[in-house]
Amino acid sequence: MESNWATENLQVIRTLMERSALYRRALAPMLLAAGALGMMAGVAGWQFKIMAGRPFVLFWLLVSAVAAALSFFLVRRQALKDGEPVWSGPTRRVAHAMTPAIAVGAVISMIALGVGAEHGYWVERFLPPIWMILYGLAAHSAGFFMERGIRLLGILFVLAGLATLGACGLSREFLETASGHLLMGGSFGFLHLLCGGYLYFTEKGKSAT
Repeated sequence: MESNWATENLQVIRTLMERSALYRRALAPMLLAAGALGMMAGVAGWQFKIMAGRPFVLFWLLVSAVAAALSFFLVRRQALKDGEPVWSGPTRRVAHAMTPAIAVGAVISMIALGVGAEHGYWVERFLPPIWMILYGLAAHSAGFFMERGIRLLGILFVLAGLATLGACGLSREFLETASGHLLMGGSFGFLHLLCGGYLYFTEKGKSAT
């Protein structure tokens, strides 16, 4: 039994190493697309003043659903192009690693929808950094099966979320003037663009050589 378990894990590790180039090629366009969407959504939400609790949560849940669908499309296209299965064993490992933090974020989002009508101001201020931290933890967990840069991206999200929470708690001026949409656009938009751009240009440099 233990021998079979060890053999299975070695096979998963070997497959992950063999597919690291595929993950890298798929990650760059996926992160760039998610970053562009996050930036545009942040500016749009701020411009159209979607500030109340429930509309704010629903708006960003819709944005996240679009980002997830777009990411799946890009990963699927790259997998089909390389003749690889979309839902493979290593892919399931990545999904399982991300599930706990994503599930906690979903539950907190549902709670925010319930209290948004009465506490919309607090939802807009404190939900974005909570989302940042949970997403960062999910990315950090997935990074053990993918590019090392994904773990660094996760750490950046966690640090950004903690810094935002600290600013909300320590600075009344920041708490009163901060826009949840700009916080979301600056984190989920800019950080994804930063990481996606890095992966794109480093992969392009490798291809050129």
